[in-house]
Amino acid sequence: MKRVIVANRGAVARRVIRALRALGMESVAVYSEADRDLPHLREANLAVPIGPAPAAQSYLNRETLLRVARESGADALHPGYGFLSENADFAEAVEQAGMIFVGPSPRWIRMLGHKTQARDAMRALGMPMAPSSAVLDGGLDAVRRAAQDLGYPVLIKPASGGGGIGMIPMNGPQDVEAQWGRARLIAERSFGGSDLYLEKLLCNPRHVEFQFLADRHGQLRCLYERDCSTQRRHQKVLEEAPAPGLARAALQDMAARLEGMLSGLGYDVIGTVEMLYTPESGFSFLEINTRLQVEHAVTEAVTGVDLVAAQLRLAAGERMEAVLREVPPLSGHALEARVYAEDPVRFLPSPGLLRVFAPPALPGVRIETGYAEGCRVSSHYDPMLAKVIAHAATREQALDLLKAALAQFRVEGVKTNIPFIQRVLDDPDFRAGRVCTGMVGRILEAAPVAAQAA
Repeated sequence: MKRVIVANRGAVARRVIRALRALGMESVAVYSEADRDLPHLREANLAVPIGPAPAAQSYLNRETLLRVARESGADALHPGYGFLSENADFAEAVEQAGMIFVGPSPRWIRMLGHKTQARDAMRALGMPMAPSSAVLDGGLDAVRRAAQDLGYPVLIKPASGGGGIGMIPMNGPQDVEAQWGRARLIAERSFGGSDLYLEKLLCNPRHVEFQFLADRHGQLRCLYERDCSTQRRHQKVLEEAPAPGLARAALQDMAARLEGMLSGLGYDVIGTVEMLYTPESGFSFLEINTRLQVEHAVTEAVTGVDLVAAQLRLAAGERMEAVLREVPPLSGHALEARVYAEDPVRFLPSPGLLRVFAPPALPGVRIETGYAEGCRVSSHYDPMLAKVIAHAATREQALDLLKAALAQFRVEGVKTNIPFIQRVLDDPDFRAGRVCTGMVGRILEAAPVAAQAA
């Protein structure tokens, strides 16, 4: 693997380019018309335009990406996260074009990317599960029967896709018609398919995910867990490692069980198993993400392992013992905040020109961003401006460091969600590690975040 095309944009493209440079590999960046001024284009060995701003005409245009890859002489393609990173047909097309797809083999993306198929596969291996239905395509009567069998409340979920998009609760029969129709529209628009299923809605669980690396020769390692419970409407806001307030023995036991299951399958390269946890029911399977995660940096902070470099080397065929001989011990605590260009009261995107963009520079703080001062935040893509990662010896110290970093983050020209994040960081339950998926909703119901001027 000598030259890799990075089929993505912004922060993740910049992160992959950095890893490629460290490994002595060349990078090919691609960009839409809206992204022609982003900094990662200057950091790549080659930058190639791929079309207009709408993602369907650029970053989701498989034919264009494959053509650019061939013409640039790339021998591998890194999909980043989002866009085509979990598209099995695209991964196959990359391999058929004679390139390495830097991710799991297409068969795993296909099997595990469809949520109900993934649940069936993992259930057969003994994975603990929350009750759920099969894909429901028999009309509203079938939906009502399935919901009644599971017991309200239930959660409508797209069978394909991720990121919390299209997950809609139903609290009773009165919700079925309106919410099911809404969920179908969102799934079709976001993922190109309208397959939906129901899952029993757990009340205020923890959201805990386990990070894996695997080679193509049967070796697999779990690099501990991350807690992603701090969410707004199923969208992650803050992530941390290790998970606070959970017994290390229980986490190690679950990690070992998952390690055995995925090793038995022959899973390869990189992946994350997402789980829900309650004290009453323990862990239950949610899904497997067959890609690099947005929040990978907190795992890197507490292990010292460069997950992107490892992903590249494992995809190229290196053996695990050469990439990661043993899992290092946990080192301190790390928290990550996702800073978005959005109104912190209504949570609507706030596109515009970054007249001032000055991320903090503090020891122990890492910034991952795809922007620089003078760039324009486009309305065509996810409005995340930056990830701010704080790493310290203890959770309390990491939390204080993250607060200090956010207080120093200067942004003018767009609104940001920093006031909202600071509010969460000050919450007594969050500071005590008593996190759950319903915590942010409770904080926002107590009182709205003060309005912020653009």
